[in-house]
Amino acid sequence: MAHQAHAYHMVDPSPWPLTGAIGALLMTSGLAVWFHFHSMTLIASGLVLLILTMIQWWRDIIREGTFQGHHTQPVQVGLRHGMVLFITSEVFFFLGFFWAFYHSSLAPTPELGGFWPPPGTTTLDPFEVPLLNTAVLLASGVTVTWAHHSIMEGERKQAIQALALTILLGFYFTALQAMEYYEAPFTIADGTYGSTFFVATGFHGLHVIIGSTFLMICLLRQMKHHFTLEHHFGFEAAAWYWHFVDVVWLFLYVSIYWWGS
Repeated sequence: MAHQAHAYHMVDPSPWPLTGAIGALLMTSGLAVWFHFHSMTLIASGLVLLILTMIQWWRDIIREGTFQGHHTQPVQVGLRHGMVLFITSEVFFFLGFFWAFYHSSLAPTPELGGFWPPPGTTTLDPFEVPLLNTAVLLASGVTVTWAHHSIMEGERKQAIQALALTILLGFYFTALQAMEYYEAPFTIADGTYGSTFFVATGFHGLHVIIGSTFLMICLLRQMKHHFTLEHHFGFEAAAWYWHFVDVVWLFLYVSIYWWGS
């Protein structure tokens, strides 16, 4: 690296993409085994391997970007483009769920009784827990923006407080959604309505958990003085992801909870 004549980062060979892929394979196949045979051994093994991979891979990236100086300006531009493309892929991921929902609800088939929601389905009141969850996520969008501005202005303590508050709001959202699922009058097995509802809102809930984890790592890094006024893309990526999760929830709330009920 002492003779490198360019500003780009040539990444060293790493085992973590392979171990991460194996962990993801074990988790997805373990999920099928859990559903059909009620055994959680495979999914637990995959989860442990995935967590270990995350810890070590993120450790390596933090070393490269924060301490070894590999994340130069051109590298940061590439990372930004990568994050934008990743969020774009997530948009299309959720687009499939919205497509399934509107395909079923706008022209209900005779098998669904010809109208939506299908006969016998007791829907959730959109003005109870779903509305509270909407307020919680919108508030978390404000606090994560507060954290971003605090980092850019060098207000370290404010950034830590705002990040901690955002994470607490994310956990609160997850707890409310878990309670809503537990008390829901229908299940994922209740026809088209149940499957579209739980798949769409469930994957959004998973993204909230992922985003909360992302922000927790940023909070630890902020406490360890990793972010500077000019060099804090790790946090920016987390903030972009969190805003994306907020926007998806607004579409979910309006489409599935309010209009769809």
